[in-house]
Amino acid sequence: MPCSGYRVFLDGLLATIEMALAGFVIAFVLGVVFGLFATSGKKPLIILNRIYVEFFQNIPLMLQALFLFYAVTFSGIRNFSPMTAGMIALGLYHGAYFSEVIRAGIESVPQGQEEAAYSQGFTYIQTMQYIVIPQTVKIILPPMVNQVVALIKNTSCMLLVGGAVDLISVTNAYAVGASTSRYASAAYVLSGLLFFAICFPLSTLANNWEKKLKQRDTQGVMASASVSPNPGDADPNKEGTFNG
Repeated sequence: MPCSGYRVFLDGLLATIEMALAGFVIAFVLGVVFGLFATSGKKPLIILNRIYVEFFQNIPLMLQALFLFYAVTFSGIRNFSPMTAGMIALGLYHGAYFSEVIRAGIESVPQGQEEAAYSQGFTYIQTMQYIVIPQTVKIILPPMVNQVVALIKNTSCMLLVGGAVDLISVTNAYAVGASTSRYASAAYVLSGLLFFAICFPLSTLANNWEKKLKQRDTQGVMASASVSPNPGDADPNKEGTFNG
């Protein structure tokens, strides 16, 4: 592959990272908002959460991106680029998954802690901020990192959205180019290696993190069991029985 070709892949990689970062910010904000809706205890907010989650999780991301781009473009709005469509589509789609991760994390905190906070005069927001969220962070981070990996890989869905400039799009354009098609195999291999270089470390981090958390929880349970009194042990304060 000519040296000049590597610049094309670098530009595509940077565009993919930019799209993924913007999509992550949107997804995270939506995930927090709708995750709090799901655990608010207020029926209208819970229903709104379920509508959002079910809608975006059950429609393919590529279809959402195509609809968003062409609907906005045909409506007469100018300067709406495929990159912008990709950022928004990724954010909306993965926000639904982030919301479920955050909901599960919040619900994993014992209900009694929330009730204790309310009894001390804490509001719902204060309870989330000071009591619940700090405890859920370690729980939600591994699945959250896995969602980030999925988000990065899903930038490939922008291939069909108006000639997007992400890594997969530039790879495909390079592979079918009149003067570069003979390097098609090398182009796809290089693109795959670039994705692997980004996603594998993140996946490994999430897996190791999750194993450490499980190991820590197991050790905590074993430690608690080791100091718990054995029901079968004799009570030293109990009078012995006289056997005549």
